[in-house]
Amino acid sequence: MDTVDDIPAAFSGRVLFEPIAPWLARFAAPGVPSHVALDALLAETAAEARSGGGAPIRFVPPTDEPGGYEERIFARGEVPTRHGDWHDFFNALAWCAWPRTKAACNRLHLAELRAREGAGLPGRGPRRDALTQFDECGIVVVTSDPEIPARLTAHEWEEAFWNRRARLLQTTRFLVFGHGSWDQLRAPFVGLCAKAIHRVVEPDWLALPMAQALAETDAWLADHLAATLDALSPRSLSPLPLLGIPGVTPDNEAVGYYRDTRQFRPRRKAPVAAAMGTSRP
Repeated sequence: MDTVDDIPAAFSGRVLFEPIAPWLARFAAPGVPSHVALDALLAETAAEARSGGGAPIRFVPPTDEPGGYEERIFARGEVPTRHGDWHDFFNALAWCAWPRTKAACNRLHLAELRAREGAGLPGRGPRRDALTQFDECGIVVVTSDPEIPARLTAHEWEEAFWNRRARLLQTTRFLVFGHGSWDQLRAPFVGLCAKAIHRVVEPDWLALPMAQALAETDAWLADHLAATLDALSPRSLSPLPLLGIPGVTPDNEAVGYYRDTRQFRPRRKAPVAAAMGTSRP
């Protein structure tokens, strides 16, 4: 028997699904839409969507043909999308919501792949690993209060999420980018974590309608990833426990929730030498 959690529209009103909420609300039948429906949605909402190589994006079944995932998207605009798969469905919606950043990630993947091949370096490298992590579980924390990202990056979870809760709700928006995070948020679990990039804006930004705020952040994020690629690594992305965000779970309506170190872990202290630096004689 189908349940409410099998229906995309059931998630349209939940916290953290805001970037894709209008499109989720369209799909009121159980299961995820077909490739044809996803292509039609992309054409309507982000007709300009292109791969990093400039090819129009379309959603196609996976194949066993040679060539990697990012290479296929870059060259032909074909995004492998499994039939009936929620994870891949959310990836398609991410292309609708974040077309510039998805293209930028694809372009940066290929540039890094070719650079490493040209240099004779093995493996994917930290930059591609970080791009993949952000693609799967990235979130942009946009705020007009610089204290919020300072507290979050310091792992001062109770201070940011509880002591400053009213301020957080007034000044901060949490925009999910990672399609894997949306998939996991269908049934949130203790320890569910995203990788955050923080952005400080003027207060006027907070009054923007979601569609406009999303498009503006998409352009900013695409440029930001390209500009900071040299410093990008998994460690450069800030962990963010998603269940700490107000509204994600009713459990976080009590201060004691933020004292559970299974998910609200203190920041590790850097070794003394690394923290203070070293000097040569």
